Amino acid sequence: MDNWDEIRTAFQVARMGTVSGAADILGVHHATVIRHIDSLEKRLGAKLFQRHARGYTPTEAGRDLMAVAQTTEEQFGQLSSRIKGQGEVVAGELVVTSITGIGEILLPVFASYQAAHPDVVIRFLTDMRLFRLDYGEAHVAIRAGAAPQEPDNVVQPLVTLRAGLFASKGYADKYGLPKGPEEFAHHRFIGPDGAEPRAPFYKWMRDNVPAEAITFRVTEPAATEAALKAGLGIGFHMLRMAEADDTLIEVMPSLPEWDSRLWIVTHVDLHRTLKVQSFLAELKAAAALWGSC
Repeated sequence: MDNWDEIRTAFQVARMGTVSGAADILGVHHATVIRHIDSLEKRLGAKLFQRHARGYTPTEAGRDLMAVAQTTEEQFGQLSSRIKGQGEVVAGELVVTSITGIGEILLPVFASYQAAHPDVVIRFLTDMRLFRLDYGEAHVAIRAGAAPQEPDNVVQPLVTLRAGLFASKGYADKYGLPKGPEEFAHHRFIGPDGAEPRAPFYKWMRDNVPAEAITFRVTEPAATEAALKAGLGIGFHMLRMAEADDTLIEVMPSLPEWDSRLWIVTHVDLHRTLKVQSFLAELKAAAALWGSC
């Protein structure tokens, strides 16, 4: 393709959904946006957008082109950051925050990163609260659930964590296992304590397990694992970890609504710095080997 301006225009129309929104982002007249779209569609011999009263919606061909355009734009951005950051030194503090319970998969990433950048001091912070990237509380945040929507943050998908419902062999020997949700009231469960749970599997537990059956309540995933092994009840555990533990029995097949999407979140002002980009490259390389874990 010999006209990147047209592709970039189409990409912004797809992002914004309107010609006027794309024109504002690109700093051009809306007639220029329309001319670029018409020219690109003629060049490709395909409609890239469905026009309607509310704006522009990409067709299948448009979505294919947008995926390529987004990758190209990201690569240009990374190249720009590398060029600008050639004089930067990867040193000092790198503050990474995440949800609790995923330290096992992150620690090898930290080890590999520090081996490559020994002058970096990593602060790994886990807490129930959300750290404010716009206040400089962290360089990188790993969050779960729906994609974060803060306007000044760059959000990228990381991995999907799969959870399962388990009990120890000791619990099964003593109490048996439920044949289905209709028997949950007659069993003991390990669940969250305190505020409204954010984890999707705990929301499912709230809707399907009677409150009085949740007889052991915790605030930390590590405590859930220990309670499961001690036979204190039935509870959720990450499949990747539970499958390596022959003392646990899966109570029922894992449901898609128990899955947790993880997102990488960085503030736009720090996203392109050499320190953050080098860590994100390490993290994404590791995540590519995890799959849906």
